[in-house]
Amino acid sequence: MRPDYKNWMPKGMIYSFLGGTIGCGIVAIILALLLKGTLKTALVIAFAAAAVIFCGLTVWAVLMHRAFSYDGKRQMSRQIIEGTAAHVKLPAGVKCLDVGCGSGALAIAVARRNPRAQVVGIDRWGKEYASFNKKLCENNAKAEGATNTRFQQGDATHLDFPDETFDAVVSNYVYHNIPGKRQQYLLETLRTLKKGGTFALHDIFSKSKYGDMQAFVRQLKDMGYQKVELIDTTDGKYMTKFEAGWMALSGSALLTGIK
Repeated sequence: MRPDYKNWMPKGMIYSFLGGTIGCGIVAIILALLLKGTLKTALVIAFAAAAVIFCGLTVWAVLMHRAFSYDGKRQMSRQIIEGTAAHVKLPAGVKCLDVGCGSGALAIAVARRNPRAQVVGIDRWGKEYASFNKKLCENNAKAEGATNTRFQQGDATHLDFPDETFDAVVSNYVYHNIPGKRQQYLLETLRTLKKGGTFALHDIFSKSKYGDMQAFVRQLKDMGYQKVELIDTTDGKYMTKFEAGWMALSGSALLTGIK
């Protein structure tokens, strides 16, 4: 039995872009055959332009899918997951929370590196990623022999855990997908972290999505966190600047530290 971590670029999105390309192209051809005059020209150009845009998005999505594939040549997903998990070293008997666990990859990676700790993965498993679910996580954990994992449904914006429940918290590419005040979502995750606990949160911490993250780092230090560091992961650590640019991942960084 092999684990199936799926792909961060769903095939459904690729098919949607491809469908847009074909649909707009067909409409442009039909209009060119049936209409006459100025209206024909304007509509044909509009739908042809839309077809070109959808075609570009299709190519981009396919390249993203290849880069993120766990079985492909680049395996960026695996590199990010293993790199983030490496920041968490846990003694026996402690607990770690993975927020937005998806297919279970990060939770399982942490569990395998820390076999005597317990790792809990939570996710809302929304329709955006319909192939990601609790059963998939459990099957992947079984395939990897990670018996020290548990998965349950949860909301990253309102975690159903008391303050200072976990000895470590981790996450990967979650909060930027949630509209609203994303720094508050980070604080909600860190609320569940015990004093002295470690955290490793990887996301697209761009200013447009998060605001001033350096100010947030200072805020955590003022709150008494022992260590806080924002590590750029687009300088070759997980990806190159070029890759981050065309993948729309510019701003990717790892927020780590000790509470």
